[in-house]
Amino acid sequence: MSRFWSDHVNSLQPYVPGEQLAIKNLIKLNTNEHPYGPSPKAIAAINQAANDSLRLYPSYDAKGLRQSIARLHHLDMGNVFVGNGSDEVLAHIFSGLFLRGGRPLLLPDISYSFYRTYCRYYQVPFEIVPLADDFSIRVEDYTKPRDVAPAAIIFANPNAPTSLALGLGDIERIVKANPDTVVVVDEAYVDFGGQSASGLIKQYPNVVVVQTLSKAYALAGLRVGFALASTEIVAGLERIKDSFNSYPLDSLALAGAQAAIDDQAYFNDVRKAVMDARDELTKDLQALGFTVLPSAANFVFATHPEHDAAHLQQELKRRGILVRHFSQDRIQQFLRITVGTLVQCKRLTQELTSIL
Repeated sequence: MSRFWSDHVNSLQPYVPGEQLAIKNLIKLNTNEHPYGPSPKAIAAINQAANDSLRLYPSYDAKGLRQSIARLHHLDMGNVFVGNGSDEVLAHIFSGLFLRGGRPLLLPDISYSFYRTYCRYYQVPFEIVPLADDFSIRVEDYTKPRDVAPAAIIFANPNAPTSLALGLGDIERIVKANPDTVVVVDEAYVDFGGQSASGLIKQYPNVVVVQTLSKAYALAGLRVGFALASTEIVAGLERIKDSFNSYPLDSLALAGAQAAIDDQAYFNDVRKAVMDARDELTKDLQALGFTVLPSAANFVFATHPEHDAAHLQQELKRRGILVRHFSQDRIQQFLRITVGTLVQCKRLTQELTSIL
């Protein structure tokens, strides 16, 4: 605490990212990073862009990247908003779409913890909606009549950290039941087994889809995210961006991201490899007595009936393997385990066998 801080700084509760340890031969399965590298074409594009043109500002409108994203999702460039990682995109959404006359934002009790951080930061009123006992989203909780329509609804799909996915039909039911409410579907992990809601955008002007290149495109270090929405919503987000930072993506990020988006052959090969490894990891954990939720993401959410999750996490850390443990009441006996390479997953299960 400092006497020089603005009034609100001391009351903030920042988001806590996964551990980043400098340990030799560390197996890092705690931050949902891709176990394989990005497209070689993305690396080549970044190298090509690393020249004396870096003295110039990057593209103001990110036209090339937005065109590639729009083409992939069968939308127009005006439906695409890009930012410095999906967290920045979400920040602009919270600021630009959720402060509507004191109406609340609805969000699940177990989901991406940055949502609550942004609610506090932007002073967005919010209402927590509990997940069902099986950790699924209950559609009826978001479609029932309310005295005051919510300003917005947000949920991750597949959800994090549970890894469960909501079907496209259920998402459409929520959207249709809330025509005066923005429905934000955060699809950071959708490419590993979920159904994107991007196909609803042309029909429903209240849908916003958020995606990232950090997960399935293996570009977490490049910081590129985007939103897909109606042109009127994108125009509002652009006003927020240009009041904050007109150049959120540098020239190297623009080049690498566009090349990665355009290389769908590589993208599909490596995401299939992750999904295959996830299925094998699930079977191996179940053989050790773990209950594993059905995952549509690049991680699994697992609990063991006879062993404390925090203890398992610390024992694995002592052996050079990082996994994520959350202290939240309903999930404190679960571990979130990123799907690594087949070799990394086998090492994990070997160490778990020893610990158990």
